[in-house]
Amino acid sequence: MTSRVFVRAESAPGEKRVAASPDSVRKLRAAGLDVSVASGAGRYAGISDEAYAGAGATIVPTGHQVELDVLFHVRPLTASDLGSLPTGVITVGVVDPFNHVPVLQKAASSGLTTFALDFLPRISRAQSMDVLSSQALLAGYKCVLLAADAFDRIFPMTMTAAGTLAPARVLVLGAGVAGLQAIATAKRLGGVVSAYDVRSSSADEVRSVGGTFISLDLEAADAAGGYARELGEARAQRQRELLTPFVEAADIIITTAAVPGRPAPQLITSAMMAGMKPGSVVVDLAAETGGNVEASAPGELISFPVTAGQVTVIGVQDIQSELAVDASKLLAMNFANFVTALTVDGTVLPDFSDELVSGSCLTHEGAIIHPRITELLTEEVAR
Repeated sequence: MTSRVFVRAESAPGEKRVAASPDSVRKLRAAGLDVSVASGAGRYAGISDEAYAGAGATIVPTGHQVELDVLFHVRPLTASDLGSLPTGVITVGVVDPFNHVPVLQKAASSGLTTFALDFLPRISRAQSMDVLSSQALLAGYKCVLLAADAFDRIFPMTMTAAGTLAPARVLVLGAGVAGLQAIATAKRLGGVVSAYDVRSSSADEVRSVGGTFISLDLEAADAAGGYARELGEARAQRQRELLTPFVEAADIIITTAAVPGRPAPQLITSAMMAGMKPGSVVVDLAAETGGNVEASAPGELISFPVTAGQVTVIGVQDIQSELAVDASKLLAMNFANFVTALTVDGTVLPDFSDELVSGSCLTHEGAIIHPRITELLTEEVAR
């Protein structure tokens, strides 16, 4: 039986991305899948209904019911979204499960099979499906452009007959995909870039893209899968103390640190910023998840007072949507690569003996099955 994939139009405010492109539709069709796309789903990503239809998709007019076996979604689904889905449907998308446990519980009770592309295991086979990496790359790039736009100087050192302009000193905190892209982008603009990350592997990665790694007298904090683990408060406080002189010396700071399933770690307090130079800029990529910067707020540009002036603090929100054309192009192939890997003769048939499947499936056959989520629920009951 041929599986029917439906690509919805995102409804969250500020979300401009879409989970399919004409190229990804062709890939899905080549695997034997039927593909339907909600009318207007790609309008903000520069993709017309005609382009989808030309690739072999059926366009579903607004308000029309659609028969589906697999649903693609960019943003986490809501309980209301789940209410319209029949039992047995497979959902594929970004789920942010730690912050949407009630929705997961409803998905389980509704008999849905939920795949979280933000939970894919960190294995080589998953690289082409890794939505976190593809979107973080764009976010790191855009953060530097936001900083450059708000900064009242240029990045590169420039020598002229009228005098020499010093290069901007850029500090990047967090050297994951977003941080490394921010380092590379700031370096290309001519900044002098330094960076810090708690993971032991980060020093070589920072140097590989042209940054100078900051070594603090602290032990590494690596977690499974290449992520960072949450720091104890005493260690976090010591880290902030050691970072303070680097914060004060920077013209531009980009923060990108995150801990899966936890609020973003606070790296820069308001007290640390008090000694910054007026005119400096801080961009907090983690503002939506708690913030690396105490003074930031998602979607807001804040003037933080310092001696003789102010520092501009930009709390990032929906940053990937500001690059919706490229973000959607990458997302679309992430989705298509994942689903076609689960497809046999035109039917999506998840093989739960495959770690790609077991590592990303959250609900199946009426239950939450992912151990990290069931562990969280057990902890909540115990409290």
